[in-house]
Amino acid sequence: MENVGFKNPNASLPDLGIRDYTTAYWNLNRSALVEHTIKQRAGYLTDTGALKIHTGGFTGRTPKDRWIVKDDTTTDTVDWGNTNKPFTTAHFNVLRNDLFAYFKQKSLYVRDNYACADAKYRLNIRTITELPWSSLFADNMFLRLKKADLQDFTPDWTIICAPGFHATPSIHGTNRHNFVVMNFAQKQILIGGTGYTGEIKKGIFSVLNFELPLYKKVLSMHSSANIGMNGETAVFFGLSGTGKTTLSADPNRRLIGDDEHGWSNEGVFNFEGGCYAKTINLSQDKEPEIFNAIKFGAILENINFLEGTRTPDFADKSITENTRVSYPIEHIPNCVTPSKGGHPKHIFFLTCDAFGVLPPISKLTRAQAEYHFISGYTAKIPGTEDGVSEPETTFSACFGSPFMPLHATHYADLLGTLMEKHDAQIWLVNTGWVGGEYGKGLRIKLSLTRAMITAALSNQLEYVDYKTHEIFGLLTPTTCPGLADEKVLDPRQLWSNKEEYDQIAQELSLAFTKNFEKFEAKA
Repeated sequence: MENVGFKNPNASLPDLGIRDYTTAYWNLNRSALVEHTIKQRAGYLTDTGALKIHTGGFTGRTPKDRWIVKDDTTTDTVDWGNTNKPFTTAHFNVLRNDLFAYFKQKSLYVRDNYACADAKYRLNIRTITELPWSSLFADNMFLRLKKADLQDFTPDWTIICAPGFHATPSIHGTNRHNFVVMNFAQKQILIGGTGYTGEIKKGIFSVLNFELPLYKKVLSMHSSANIGMNGETAVFFGLSGTGKTTLSADPNRRLIGDDEHGWSNEGVFNFEGGCYAKTINLSQDKEPEIFNAIKFGAILENINFLEGTRTPDFADKSITENTRVSYPIEHIPNCVTPSKGGHPKHIFFLTCDAFGVLPPISKLTRAQAEYHFISGYTAKIPGTEDGVSEPETTFSACFGSPFMPLHATHYADLLGTLMEKHDAQIWLVNTGWVGGEYGKGLRIKLSLTRAMITAALSNQLEYVDYKTHEIFGLLTPTTCPGLADEKVLDPRQLWSNKEEYDQIAQELSLAFTKNFEKFEAKA
């Protein structure tokens, strides 16, 4: 066994139970990890300098294959159900032992990072992977340490990621050969059978969604965040595909982060050190910040080249619609360092309404804000999860149910308290369809959504008239400064068949009511 690279001299993989590996590469720099990937023919350089890789059979998360070990730490705290499924300690130990045996005579890549830009809540993370580009992804997405910090680094949590290892359900207690299993007592995450890198970052997000609200009284948020020129912070909640990354990457605002944040008594802070953006139909004109961030050090996932070139074809969805890029947050020129901001004055709930009946922007009261936060209505976008081929209406509590181990009301209580204490205004923004449901209407233009959000952030929507939506009870502005097409403010008027609009809106309203029934006992 051989160790290469910078590490704590006391750190040892055999102490963890990994003994028969060939070489452990510790904290290799980006150039070395890219070189290893290319030499192994596991990736290619694009003409931008970014690394292109293929994640294998899975090009999205698989929530049905995510498990939490049920033990003394989690039995009475986790909200058990279809999302948080119990896994036995016995199965976990067998799975881990077999996974470690799989590493025999293999080279491994070890990466030490941390999460949480606020040092008060820092979480040290060690990621052990069989693929060099998985290690590069971890370094992109988590916060990076200086070499001096590695000398005494001790992990709080360890991720072991082996895409080539396949579980046997009858032996290991899984559904299929792929799995993500979290053990809060042993502070380990096992990932196998899938190369999709998003499982690495969402595993740690789930950890923070358990530990920060429960032990630190910090609201963990599936959100992006940025800061305006006036120093005011804005937060954007939403599931993948609703526009969190795109709308937070605003050239007129400084980026705090694009996906995962905490809101404490001191303000907002980023959990991560990078961004993980969708690239389908990406263009420099529409999303220049993301487009220009695709350079050396970035990883492009599941894209193809334009024929005869090394130029990424962002319009090609033959592998998946969930094409992605990960890059260090420093690739965004106007990012905030460290990634922290004050208390938000404006918070946006982003929803991709596949029915096409919700208004493009609505002003929420506190009661409505808590209701819509617990509801978490949106539509899953094709490719975001395995098996999703067209938008599916879904209610995802706190706009991130797959990553929330606690009951939704635990997070909602924290949101309501912070919202009231710091006088934050919350808006519901539909980034989905207008003029008809999916297949008939059109996806609302990004430029229109940006204009409405800009008007809200600049407080211009304080001085306009509002009307109450007859079905949803939402306060919608009748005019919006800077909006090129104000007809979009009234979704009903964009439908050619008004009766059909009313019928579908009523059906969605009833779906909200039906969904909320499962929260009524605690809400």
